[in-house]
Amino acid sequence: MAIQDQQSESDTEYGQTELQTHEADGLLLDADSEQTPQLSVVMPTLNEEEGVAECIERAKNAIAELGMRAEIILSDSSTDRTPEIGREMGAIIVEPDGKGYGYAYRYAFDRARGDYIVMGDADTTYDFEQIPRLLEHLRAENGDMVMGSRLEGEIRPGAMPPLHKHIGNPVLTKFLNLFYGAGVSDAHSGFRIFTREAYETMDLETTGMEFASEMIMEAGAKDLTIVETPIVYHEREGEETLESFRDGWRHVRFMLENAPGYLFSVPGAVMGVLGLVIMALAATSATVNGVNPGTHSMIAGSLLTIVGYQVASLGVFAAVASDPIRKPEDRLTKLLTESLTLERGATLGVGVFVLGGSYAGLLIYQWISNDFGPIDFTIGSLIAFTAIVLGLQTVFSSFFLSAVNR
Repeated sequence: MAIQDQQSESDTEYGQTELQTHEADGLLLDADSEQTPQLSVVMPTLNEEEGVAECIERAKNAIAELGMRAEIILSDSSTDRTPEIGREMGAIIVEPDGKGYGYAYRYAFDRARGDYIVMGDADTTYDFEQIPRLLEHLRAENGDMVMGSRLEGEIRPGAMPPLHKHIGNPVLTKFLNLFYGAGVSDAHSGFRIFTREAYETMDLETTGMEFASEMIMEAGAKDLTIVETPIVYHEREGEETLESFRDGWRHVRFMLENAPGYLFSVPGAVMGVLGLVIMALAATSATVNGVNPGTHSMIAGSLLTIVGYQVASLGVFAAVASDPIRKPEDRLTKLLTESLTLERGATLGVGVFVLGGSYAGLLIYQWISNDFGPIDFTIGSLIAFTAIVLGLQTVFSSFFLSAVNR
């Protein structure tokens, strides 16, 4: 059935659900109930009195349709009537002892009792009556998490700013798919259902808006199965709390910090290899398309080699000193982190330094013999000084890795 038809039916049924609501009241459990819910519906709320009642009502309709014991949890930090409305409608109200969108979710997830956990915003943008359809898809695909895809479904007029629809969400989704192999079309959809086992497998730590990205990153890194189904995204009720550029940057920064292979190792390797190639061409006087690289090309190659080496080293440091979600998987980084000892690294660094230093010593001898007069700057001298820098970096990097890896 097309998603538009499903939504149209949902809108029609919403006005005729008094009987379902009564059925849901019999299935809806409070915090003191001795029965264990099968389903937990979690909504973070911050002054959502304009839309929270409709969201709870739709969740109740879904519970009645499923015929499952359930609980509705509002993780609330409001100063308006949101918690009072929630209590009147049978929701459990918890008050996080910390700030942030992600922390509100984590606080509620830790207190949720259901085998399946639903998450969604309480601003009417997501239709909680679609819970049965998402849950059915999760079970049919034997997934660990199902996400409602807005970009593959329908975005109602005014529901999402054009900047988010055409640039922000697609770009951030591509980042997540590239870095973490998520394989999703809408990584920042907030309407999701996942199993309790999946939640316990994911080691979630963030407190802000990047929490949505962290879930996908952790799921991808832990080889959890993520499936999607299209949904309709509605215009919100109440004031918008998202800050596009600040929150978007938090997502990007978090993704990059937890993928040091892409942030450091790959760019460093590319620069280093390119620098070595340029230096080799200049040293051998080879011609490229009739152009003979000279001293200036050697300087550029030396700079690229040194910078590339330093950047790639940061990837190794990050893999050892931190615990990124996506550890570097390139062969060089894995070899260095798993096999490089202080003694081996220091020996290699000293060897490279001695080779460069020997040639530099020869240059100093020629300079002294020439009564400290000017001597020609040669390509060989630049190679020697590059080797000295790389040798010293290797020695001190080996000591640093040994210190942080104890």
